[in-house]
Amino acid sequence: MIARFGIFLVWLTHFLPLALLNPLGQGVGLLFYALGRERRRVARINIGLCFPALSRAERERLVRRHFRAFGRSFLERGILWWSSPRRIRRLVRLEGVEHWQAVRGRPLIWFAPHFVGLDMGGARLALEANAASIYSAQKNPVFDRLLLKGRTRFNEQRLFSRQDGVREVVKVIRQGVPFYYLPDMDFGPRDSIFVPFFDVPAATITGLARLAKLGQAVVLPVVTRQLPGGQGYVLRFYPPWENFPSNDVLADTRRMNAFIEDRVREMPEQYFWLHKRFKTRPPGEPRLY
Repeated sequence: MIARFGIFLVWLTHFLPLALLNPLGQGVGLLFYALGRERRRVARINIGLCFPALSRAERERLVRRHFRAFGRSFLERGILWWSSPRRIRRLVRLEGVEHWQAVRGRPLIWFAPHFVGLDMGGARLALEANAASIYSAQKNPVFDRLLLKGRTRFNEQRLFSRQDGVREVVKVIRQGVPFYYLPDMDFGPRDSIFVPFFDVPAATITGLARLAKLGQAVVLPVVTRQLPGGQGYVLRFYPPWENFPSNDVLADTRRMNAFIEDRVREMPEQYFWLHKRFKTRPPGEPRLY
């Protein structure tokens, strides 16, 4: 019942202009900050590990800014789920499209790190092309159905479960369907290696390099930035990676994490700090959460 009421409120907010949604979403984020003791603790630990040079007060301000950005993105999902394609195109503008056009039609992986604008970028790309992605089932069945429906509104979108394995994913990539890939979370020790993320050993899946090799695909980084005020978002295509994958999976995975670090430094409040990124620890090291 609570989930349905929450979804109803998000549905109501999608009628509002961005200029009003922005402060309302930030307010919701501060409410999450006040009530979400566990996630607040996780964000503090993550930011403390990744930005040890910041003072305690500076880190806490960054935590609060992250919750505000997250709250905004949460409410603005209503636009993705119920608004017109025209409004979504206004919400999320594209930059660096020439990088995509240069490799369009070839097997392609859109490498999309976990920033708060991730779903906005995914919806915007779905308006432009048939695509595929990985889908993680949500614990709440009502929210799960809504999220699944929202991500498949436009064109032909194929969603794969993490339990499906790579065979079907590789097949789709080789057919020329862009694959929107989010490989920067801690999924446990399976298929992972420990690679530094802000100098902290992080269990990191090697899927980006493996899929690029098996699918004979170009890797094209895409990052969606949340803009201030009522300006919406901008999805930026970066130049396709050359000499990737190499014959060194460790070096390839380090390259991936280094790219994410550079983007995080540009907008530290927008990375998804609520995830337990360092949950899996190297043998003999203590738990962090």
